[in-house]
Amino acid sequence: MKHVGMTQRCNYSPILTIVVFSTLFFGFFLYSEYRKRIPLPDFKHQKPFQESSNTSNVEIQETDKEHNDGKAKVETKGGTEEKFQGSNDSNLITAEEKKDDGDNKRIVFPQEGCDIFRGEWVFDNGTHPLYKEEECEFLTEMVTCQKNGRPDSLYQKWRWQPRDCSLPKFDAKLLLGKLRGKRLMFVGDSIHFNQMLSLVCMVQSVIPPKKKSFSYASYATVFKMEEYNATMEFYWAPFLVESNVDPPTRRDGTVDPVIKLESISKHGDNWKNVDYLIFNTYIWWRYPTMKVLRGSFDDGVTDYVEIDQGIAYERVLRSWGNWLEENVDSNQTSVFFSSLAPSHMKSSAWNNTSGIKCSNETTPILNISRSLYVGTNRLLFTIAVNVSRSLEVPVHFLDITTLSEYRKDAHTSIYAAPGGKLLTQKQKSDPATYADCVHWCLPGLPDTWNELLYTLIISQT
Repeated sequence: MKHVGMTQRCNYSPILTIVVFSTLFFGFFLYSEYRKRIPLPDFKHQKPFQESSNTSNVEIQETDKEHNDGKAKVETKGGTEEKFQGSNDSNLITAEEKKDDGDNKRIVFPQEGCDIFRGEWVFDNGTHPLYKEEECEFLTEMVTCQKNGRPDSLYQKWRWQPRDCSLPKFDAKLLLGKLRGKRLMFVGDSIHFNQMLSLVCMVQSVIPPKKKSFSYASYATVFKMEEYNATMEFYWAPFLVESNVDPPTRRDGTVDPVIKLESISKHGDNWKNVDYLIFNTYIWWRYPTMKVLRGSFDDGVTDYVEIDQGIAYERVLRSWGNWLEENVDSNQTSVFFSSLAPSHMKSSAWNNTSGIKCSNETTPILNISRSLYVGTNRLLFTIAVNVSRSLEVPVHFLDITTLSEYRKDAHTSIYAAPGGKLLTQKQKSDPATYADCVHWCLPGLPDTWNELLYTLIISQT
């Protein structure tokens, strides 16, 4: 099979060259084997179990919601600091918005030019979480960490505070008013399914019980809001283009993915006439080279070539961009692209040399003045930025990467249900193998992603 990609000539001696490349190859092999274990969400509800042990190097003293002085004490190894819980009221724009029920609503928008993706995490048990896990019937046990035995809940109570402005308070009825008669669809991998469940939980409480429903299919998951004649949907396309891991029986991470670079219309036909399209593709891009099919999946072709990961990623996004420009009317459809959702596989990245992946992490990384590298592929991030900016169809870039890199505490860890089954006690005692440091608990970090999405949606009008 032909290997397509770019190589560089090395000026070192042949023996040294062999040693260097052998070491790199072995490292890539170990990394690939490590990243293969990506548990995928099961679309069924299971029975919970209990777990009581956990440790933390940071303690949060929760403030009384009724007598809150606006600060929470954060105790770290280096001492105690106070994190302000209030909002940054500078650089804001106030507007009157007519709500769906006819009342006027005062909305405070971030001023144009304020970067809502740069800021810090503030402990805020007065406004967060935005909903309770037990009150959202639509959550799967892949994300219900409390129900699955996680003993701490502080990960639910962090609010994202932009540096130079504040996010508008989330208003479910206002968002549903914007969605009346429309479709909102998340397209991509299981991280986007994670986020879709989050948004459903953020709005479902204001919809009468008999006016909402949830349905699963092979590729599409749909939350119907009859009172608003609207839907929130998730469509499974982890590479956006066609791949051999698209079918439901091949999504467990045990199959080496093979993609068809320019084949996007098969999925794309399901994205037409959607009013809000939110795309992502990242967590399946876990190999330094990608297998690209020669021919068609429909013809049973199995022959492939391998090309450099970055080259393949850009070609996929160019195919996606071409589809957008040929099929999307920007006057009808708003397009968003979610940047890379990070994983937390090496605790040494945040100076926890005795830790095991994200296991037993209960607070974010609070020292955001220093650079942080948790393994996110910044080359792919740059490609996504450049392609999104180059398209004639406007694409709103949801830069969730950096703010999420600080949330080592927010993963499902050993409180998930890989393959639809809760971990046994023996498995839980082996977090190096079984801790899921890719997906996220709900309520939790994906709620913040949706607060950012909400801000962009309501700011459009």
